[in-house]
Amino acid sequence: MSASNLLAATGLAYDYGRHRGVADIDLALAPGEVVGLLGVNGAGKSTILQLLAGTLGPGAGRIEIAGHDLARAPTLAKRHIGYLAERPALYRELSVDESLDLAARLQGLPRAKRADAVAAAKRDTDIQDLGRRLIGGLSKGMAQRVGLAQAIVHRPALLLLDEPTSGLDPSQLHAVRALIARLSTKHAVIISSHLLAEIQAMANRVVIVAGGRIVSDRPAADPDAPIWIELQCARPPSAAHLSQLLDGAAVQTHAPGTFRIPGPADASMRERLADLAHAHDWGLIGLASVADSLEQRFMQATGAIPQESQI
Repeated sequence: MSASNLLAATGLAYDYGRHRGVADIDLALAPGEVVGLLGVNGAGKSTILQLLAGTLGPGAGRIEIAGHDLARAPTLAKRHIGYLAERPALYRELSVDESLDLAARLQGLPRAKRADAVAAAKRDTDIQDLGRRLIGGLSKGMAQRVGLAQAIVHRPALLLLDEPTSGLDPSQLHAVRALIARLSTKHAVIISSHLLAEIQAMANRVVIVAGGRIVSDRPAADPDAPIWIELQCARPPSAAHLSQLLDGAAVQTHAPGTFRIPGPADASMRERLADLAHAHDWGLIGLASVADSLEQRFMQATGAIPQESQI
């Protein structure tokens, strides 16, 4: 593992009976990074997080957390991990303070340090006034905050958050996003979601998972993202005809009446397209250079763009 990496996972695989859940997972994370683990439901995101958290044992591969092998030294490795499952382990009959004290005890914090640790976790998650409230009486948003407080009560370097905003209303969603942004200044974070907007709002690096494998690992704002010339017309030609007029250039139907053609980003292609639109009376509406959006990257990486839309 590189000295700069907090997490290094190599060759991870896990099978559910005869079904391969995940395979060939290589993932490294440095302090201060916020990684969005993006994929459709069933892509393998939760399995990957459970493997990294040590709640599942991999069938193959190795995981190191802060230099500790998770299989050989699980206690040492897990001291550096805070894990929020998709359904947080909360006991409805306990108060918030009791729940956080239990989490601190399970993480091995000595009695003399537990009260301060609980107070700090409550302060960081803005639940100072909930200490005596029973978990069972909390809203979903507040319960989610308690789950986050449990995950950080022992001050781990790495946070693993599985669908942390699932099922929240808009105000709760905004509050949890802001909370994760605050936590990311002190922790490295992996957030899983099937919602592109959530990953875009919180992550600075995006790992896309499909079929149990990582199919893309790039910065959220990727300076190397492909550049396209986007052409929008009121009376568009077919993609095949446009490709023929452009000497066989790859033409992608992006939306009805809208095509994308791979760069170059200089003015020559735009001028050529404008001339063609005028000569063939396509009713030019728009012509611009655009970079791939996260949605486009996701669709391409997961193979969700139909082959017939590409010429």
